[in-house]
Amino acid sequence: MKKWLAGTAIALTLALPAVAQDDTLDPNARPGGGIIITYKDDVATLDPAIGYDWQNWSMIKSLFDGLMDYAPGTTELRPGLAESYDLSEDGLTYTFHLRQGVKFHNGREMTADDVKYSLDRVTDPATQSPGAGFFGSILGYDAAADGSAKGLEGVKVIDPATVQITLSRPDATFLHVMALNFASVVPQEAVDAAGGDFGKQPVGTGAFKLADWTIGQKLVFEKNADYWREGIPYLDTVTFEVGQEPIVALLRLQKGEVDVPGDGIPPAKFTEVMGDPAQAARVVEGGQLHTGYITLNVTTPPLDKLEVRQAINMAINKDRIVQIINGRAKPANQPLPPSMPGYSTDYKGYAYDVEGAKKLLADAGLADGFETELYVMNTDPNPRIAQAIQQDLSEIGIKASIKSLAQANVIEAGGAGTAPMIWSGGMAWIADFPDPSNFYGPILGCAGAVEGGWNWSKYCNEAVDADAVKADSFNDPADPARLALWSEVYQKVMEDAPWVPVFNEERYTMKSERMGGADNLYVDPVSIPVNYDYVYVTE
Repeated sequence: MKKWLAGTAIALTLALPAVAQDDTLDPNARPGGGIIITYKDDVATLDPAIGYDWQNWSMIKSLFDGLMDYAPGTTELRPGLAESYDLSEDGLTYTFHLRQGVKFHNGREMTADDVKYSLDRVTDPATQSPGAGFFGSILGYDAAADGSAKGLEGVKVIDPATVQITLSRPDATFLHVMALNFASVVPQEAVDAAGGDFGKQPVGTGAFKLADWTIGQKLVFEKNADYWREGIPYLDTVTFEVGQEPIVALLRLQKGEVDVPGDGIPPAKFTEVMGDPAQAARVVEGGQLHTGYITLNVTTPPLDKLEVRQAINMAINKDRIVQIINGRAKPANQPLPPSMPGYSTDYKGYAYDVEGAKKLLADAGLADGFETELYVMNTDPNPRIAQAIQQDLSEIGIKASIKSLAQANVIEAGGAGTAPMIWSGGMAWIADFPDPSNFYGPILGCAGAVEGGWNWSKYCNEAVDADAVKADSFNDPADPARLALWSEVYQKVMEDAPWVPVFNEERYTMKSERMGGADNLYVDPVSIPVNYDYVYVTE
């Protein structure tokens, strides 16, 4: 069956222009100018195969493109570098027809060979991509992932403008996966030339290109004048100033020196900002598919004991933690947020029960407790939340020393498996796409429990993994039977207790008076936190 993403039937037989019409352009947009975004921490990487945190996600999305994309401010799929695709009757083979004339930032035209190379690279174990597991349904993935095969058997170049991807099973999420940053198309020669440092020397096909990166000070993106989507980006430059404390960033925003404080509104200033009509008018609020959680490394004694992990779940006073962030969240009892399909409305989770937690520790032979470490990102309010967790744990005899580090260092420790416990705040999971599978594979599945992966609990239950594969082997993402299977998967995860789900947070951000564009661009569900391609300045 043929799926048309853009144009007409004749588009497959005629050479296509690189520039594509964009029906989401804002008629009020004023092209030109630049904006300043601030962050406390520097960016770890801009490599789309590696980068996987809320800070670099939207940056990478502006530098690179994949076969699929999303309409700005939404989770609605639309064409990316593929203008159309054919789907076989058995739902296993996708033939993507590429947009012709698209150029990388180095000036070379993109071809199907680049798509093949990029997918092979992200699934190569040498790359250590935290997103490799997303591609698990592609034929030959297991052999590529364990290094026994060079590249993905299921990805074939038909001709320079056509690439065919064959799956080993139906995958309800496959087109969403093709819109993830991990599926971005990169030029091999640029990766090779960077000598292992492509994350600092990125080359893509995106709306912006990296113009300057002064480590510890700033990154500057400049407009890609040859971008294939006509009319965007609106801005000439986006400057990310790093090393800025959130309180200072807010003061600079109030003075008109900053356009968006990337770390958000400091919790200590939230009530003040919302109480001032002039400032509150510049606040953008949006729902998000988010869960903040504590990871418990199941390979680190005594967290390898189920009773210990269950006790920690019962020891955390989630209501008190929600108060720390001004009530901007709801207590969580499972990995999925309430607005995600597959959420178990009848599941109650682990009740807050200090005495019950003490009994479980005693049953595990740890009546006197134990010592451990709790890693946390050093941006407020996360250290304060870590202190609340520390206090809760002390009530049942667990002495947790806090290691407050820059985001990149916490992520590194989590990926390496050296952190016994991590409070995920500032890095907590926000869905890449609105499907229950996204909360499993990279952060709870066996594929993510690898060196450099985002499954920081290093939890791997092969029986649950098999159930997850079964849940995704549907052609219809919304099939009630599929969602019921996902609900069961997450309840089984909670029985094993590799996490303490703590809260589901709402997102608040702020913008300067001169910023234009729809509010949903500032709380974009996939270009987290801001869709830089479509915002603009009004003066």
